[in-house]
Amino acid sequence: MNILFFLTPKSEVEFVYEDYSLRQTIEKMEYHRYSEVPVINREGKYVGTITEGDLLWYIKANCDLNLKEAENVKLAGIRRKRQTVAVSVNAKIEDLMERVLNQNFVPVVDDNEIFIGLVKRKDILHYCYQHMA
Repeated sequence: MNILFFLTPKSEVEFVYEDYSLRQTIEKMEYHRYSEVPVINREGKYVGTITEGDLLWYIKANCDLNLKEAENVKLAGIRRKRQTVAVSVNAKIEDLMERVLNQNFVPVVDDNEIFIGLVKRKDILHYCYQHMA
């Protein structure tokens, strides 16, 4: 089985650009009710994943921050606690399964490190549940 079977394409995925402000990121995550989202650069390359925790720890360390100031804080300057590793579109299903055990989703990149989508843990679990017998 190929990992593309489980791929949710980039066109159907919410993500943020690394040059987004803290405020833009918070508002996008709040609107979609996500606790983490992929981060890409303007060339389309995957650079990491940002979580609510990453944002909260940044805000805690910068307590004088208000929403107006949050517009000037770029996402690229916020330290991420955990490194969510992407898999290549050519990865084996075993590599995907190993990562999905520890991540809600696994970003997928092409041979040029361009973000093409992600695989959600719930989609894999749903597939496994349907094929148990």
